[in-house]
Amino acid sequence: MTTQYLSITELNQRVSALLERQIPLLWVQGEISNLTRAASGHWYFSLKDDRAQVRAVMFRHKNALLSWQPREGDAVQAQVLTGLYAARGDFQLTVETMRPAGLGTLYERFIKLKDELARKGWFDVEYKQDMPNFVRRIGIITSPQAAALRDVVHTLARRSPHIEVFLYPTPVQGDAAPMQIAAAIQKANQNKSLDALLIVRGGGSLEDLWAFNETIVAQAIHESHLPTISGVGHETDTTIADFVADIRAATPTAAAELISSPSQSDHLSNISHSFEQLQRDLMRQLAQQAQRLDRLTLQLLTPTQRIAQQKQLIQNHLTRLQHALNIRRAQQQHRLERSTQNLNNHRPNLSTPRNKLNRLTEHLQRGITHNLQQHSQNLSRHTSSLTQLNPDNVLARGFAYVQTQDGHIINDAACLQAGDGIDIQFHKGHAVATVGHVGE
Repeated sequence: MTTQYLSITELNQRVSALLERQIPLLWVQGEISNLTRAASGHWYFSLKDDRAQVRAVMFRHKNALLSWQPREGDAVQAQVLTGLYAARGDFQLTVETMRPAGLGTLYERFIKLKDELARKGWFDVEYKQDMPNFVRRIGIITSPQAAALRDVVHTLARRSPHIEVFLYPTPVQGDAAPMQIAAAIQKANQNKSLDALLIVRGGGSLEDLWAFNETIVAQAIHESHLPTISGVGHETDTTIADFVADIRAATPTAAAELISSPSQSDHLSNISHSFEQLQRDLMRQLAQQAQRLDRLTLQLLTPTQRIAQQKQLIQNHLTRLQHALNIRRAQQQHRLERSTQNLNNHRPNLSTPRNKLNRLTEHLQRGITHNLQQHSQNLSRHTSSLTQLNPDNVLARGFAYVQTQDGHIINDAACLQAGDGIDIQFHKGHAVATVGHVGE
C-alpha cells in the first residue's frame, strides 16, 4: 500500500478551508495587544484574555469604516472570521468590525441616533452656517475646570487677543450633563452680541464623551442661530455633536484656531491693504474732481466781469448807432447838396426857393442834432442806471449778497435751514457763516 503525502501548503489550505466552513462569522471579546498600523493601512494586532491570545488582522477597507480609533490595551468586541495564514501556518482572525467592549449598547445607541438624525437631514450642508469674516465675541460651552478651556483661552490670547470670551459653564460628563449643555447653548443664543459658539471638551472614552451623543444636545446645536464649532475630544474621537455642528474641530485647540482664522496679524494686513486701496481711490477721485473744478473755474465769470462784459456790449451798440447816424447824416447831406446843385443848374435865379431850402436845411440839421442829443441823453441815463446797478457800487454802499457754499445766490430766507453754511460777499472780502435761525 502506497502512503499518500500532503505538502505543507496543501495541509494549510485544507485546514484553512475547514475553519472557514466549520466556524462561521462570530463575535469575540478580548484586549488589544501589539497593535501595528502598517503603511498599507492594514492593522495587525493580537486579541488576548488572561489565559490565551490569537493573532488578528483588520484590513484597511474595514477599519476605515470605524468612527473611533482603538488603542493598545483597549478591551474590544470584534466580529471575526477564523482562518489560517497559509504562508506561515499561523491561526488568525480576520476582523470585520469592532467596538469597545462593555460599551456595545452605547455604541449601538450612537449608531442608531446618528442614522436617525442623518435621515432628518440635520447633518446636511444646507443647515451649515458660515463663520463670520470678523469675530469679536464668542461663547464657550465647557466646564470651568476643563483643560480644554485653558487651551482655548491660551490659543485665542496668542492668535486673536481682540476676541472677547463669554463662558457658559456646564458639566461635560455625567447623567445631568446633556440637559445642562443644551441649556447653556440656548442661553448663549440669547446673547445677541455673540458672533459664534464653541462647544469643547478634552478627550476620553465613548462613555466619558456620551453627553455629546444625546438627542437634547444635538437638537440645541441644530436650533442654534449662532454658528457653532464642536471641538470635543481628540483627533480619534467623534460625537453626534461633531456631525450636527457647523464645523467640526479635531481638538479644543483646533476649534480656537478655526474661530481665530485669520489671526490678528492677518486682519491687520487685510486692513492695511484695504486702507492703501481706499487711499489710492480717494487720491484718484480728488485729482479728477480738481481737474473738473479747474475747467469750471475757467468758465465762471465774477459779477464784476459780467458787468464789464455788459458795458462793453452796450458800448459796441452805441458805437454802431453813432456810426449809423453819421452815415445817414452824410447821405442826407449829399442828397441835399446834389438837389441844391440841380436846382442851381435849372433855376439859377430862384433865390426864394433857395432861402426856403436853406431854412429846411437848418431845420433838418436842428432835428438831427436834437435826435442825437436825445440819444446821447438816453445813453447817459442807461449808463447811469448800469452804474447804479453795478454790484460793486451796491456793495460799496454797505450792502452784501449771500450765496450757498456751492455758489448759488440766496434771495429767499426760506431756502435756508438752521445749520446751513453760507458765504457773505462784501465790497471788500467775504465771510463764511452758519445759519442760526430762519425767520419770515
